[in-house]
Parts: sequence; C-alpha cells; structure tokens
Amino acid sequence: MQSDDQWVGQVEILDEQSRMTLRELCAACGLSAEQVMSLVDQGVIDVETRGGGVQFSGICVRRVRRVYRLERDLGVNHAGAALALELLDEIEQLRARIRRLERR
Repeated sequence: MQSDDQWVGQVEILDEQSRMTLRELCAACGLSAEQVMSLVDQGVIDVETRGGGVQFSGICVRRVRRVYRLERDLGVNHAGAALALELLDEIEQLRARIRRLERR
C-alpha cells in the first residue's frame, strides 16, 4: 500500500478501475473523513463496501476536488456542486461523442 504522500502526486493517473481507502482519498484531497462522507451522503461520490471496509474509485479524487473548487470559487453548496458535476460530466460525454463522430 502506498503512503498518503505518494497518493497526492499520483491522483491524476487514477481511473474508474483504481481503488483507494477512505484514508487515502482524504489524504489525496486534503479533507477529513467527515467531509468525504458528507459528499457520499449528498450523492456526489459513490462508495463501495468490500471486506468490511469502504473503497472509492480513483475518479472520486477528481470529483471531490471539483466540488470543493466549485464551492470555494462560486459559493455553491454540496447539492449545487453535485448538480454542476452532473452537468459537467454530461458536457464531457457529449464532447467526446462529437469528437468520435467528427473522426468518421
């Protein structure tokens, strides 16, 4: 297992298949467990339970960072940030689809 300091430098390469513990996610995002679990409660990020513990996918790092950036920069609450993330995800999917169609 990697130390908390190692996660901070490697979070950009994490993806849907990557898994991390609550502690590792907290370290990667600079948040407390309570702050992360609040995002779970709001539906911003998903948690998986395995072997009696919780795990998060690597993309949660990106989502958590985006939420706190939206809250800090725009003053939105968790619910507003969650909605903004959904819309941003949809925009990214649409742009990817457009790129695929343009290559045909």
